Amino acid sequence: MQKSDLLKETVQHIDIKSFDARPIVDSMREMSFTARDTARAADILNKMLSDKDCTVILCIAGSTSAAGCMQIYSEMVKLNMVDAIVATGATIVDMDFFEALGFKHYKGTPFVDDKKLRELYIDRIYDTFIDEEQLQICDSTVKEIADSLEPGSYSSRKFIREMGKYLVKHAKKTDSLIQTAYEHDVPIFCPAFTDSSAGFGLVMHQEGKDNYVAIDSVKDFRELTEIKIQSAVSGLFMIGGGVPKNFAQDTVVCAEVLGKDVEVHKYAVQITVADVRDGACSSSTLKEASSWGKVDTIFEQMVYAEATSVLPLIISNAYHTKAYQGRDPRKWARIFD
Repeated sequence: MQKSDLLKETVQHIDIKSFDARPIVDSMREMSFTARDTARAADILNKMLSDKDCTVILCIAGSTSAAGCMQIYSEMVKLNMVDAIVATGATIVDMDFFEALGFKHYKGTPFVDDKKLRELYIDRIYDTFIDEEQLQICDSTVKEIADSLEPGSYSSRKFIREMGKYLVKHAKKTDSLIQTAYEHDVPIFCPAFTDSSAGFGLVMHQEGKDNYVAIDSVKDFRELTEIKIQSAVSGLFMIGGGVPKNFAQDTVVCAEVLGKDVEVHKYAVQITVADVRDGACSSSTLKEASSWGKVDTIFEQMVYAEATSVLPLIISNAYHTKAYQGRDPRKWARIFD
């Protein structure tokens, strides 16, 4: 078996404009279980978008970008459905930036000899394959960007903005989330930025240097908290959980620690497959988060589903409902310039 035998069929990213999910969501609203939860989540997202005072924060964990949902996120930015993004480093670098450089994710299978994949330099995300040699080019490109900057401490938000600037000149795919967010002044935060190809690139950048670019996650926390402080109302739309979810929720507590009077996040939707019984559930259920003073419980919805199965329906419904029309772009990235 050759590498070319396995890297043949590319993952195709779904286009939420190509179908109208409203009839499906309307039907699900009259059903039970996850169907009704999904419909209510769609309704809460539309409430966020209809609320002219609401800053919408998109949180992304997991591998949905590699799995075919990548264009959903950039489309949300283009349509002014999103004002700030908190994501894992893998989502932003290994998946989005990776494809912006012209590389692809490939349809694979979990029923494969992983030792053979290693021999061929193919990485696997369940049933999706990535060319490791191309991923190392992604690492090197991060190094190249870091080498071009003045040494110092950067928030991941600031460094990712430099990545967006780089893509304006060099992208092979021009509608990546990073570039689209850069062009629309939507800040992207990766509090665990180095847990990705960015980490390898920055290690290569720092090797042998006394002065270098370093990522300061505390700056990320302070910057995202400033967005919360300046937002009269806020809502969270979360894919998965973990660090991005907790980071965004904690801005309420951080603002209080700084002596600022802020409201809890008024709206919250989370799509997850995590279990609640171990006290984790991707950083707690939303009702549990309310006990920490992070979110309200009036407009909150947990959707226990694998995200690629329900996310396209929710966002297609939002697109065709058009609640986002008339929203003023927040352009929060500009407050840090």
